[in-house]
Amino acid sequence: MNFAFAGAVSGLVAVALGAFAAHGLKSKLAPEMLTVFETGARYQMYHAFALLAAAWAAGQGAAASPAFARAAGWCFLAGTLLFSGSLYALALTGLRKLGIVTPFGGMFFLAGWGLLAFSFLARR
Repeated sequence: MNFAFAGAVSGLVAVALGAFAAHGLKSKLAPEMLTVFETGARYQMYHAFALLAAAWAAGQGAAASPAFARAAGWCFLAGTLLFSGSLYALALTGLRKLGIVTPFGGMFFLAGWGLLAFSFLARR
């Protein structure tokens, strides 16, 4: 997986969805649902940068263990899909049941950050 490409595309999508929320959804969603949507976009942007960091660590030899950096990248991707994706879906549909997925995305984010940190400490 090309995590640098995925990070760049994820950043592009986060900016587009953030603009969509600010301009296209502001009058259509209740304020609390607009906040939910914006939280999804904000965390997607954070983790777009995290994907770029994982790509740099794995590809530039900055990590003592590139395998851990790559695993972090996969966690950041899964976290974005589950966390941000569930928040987007919740905000747009109002289906509260979708909120059950969000913490799993958060766990992937945490695992990704832990793996990325460990990638700099692990021995090859």
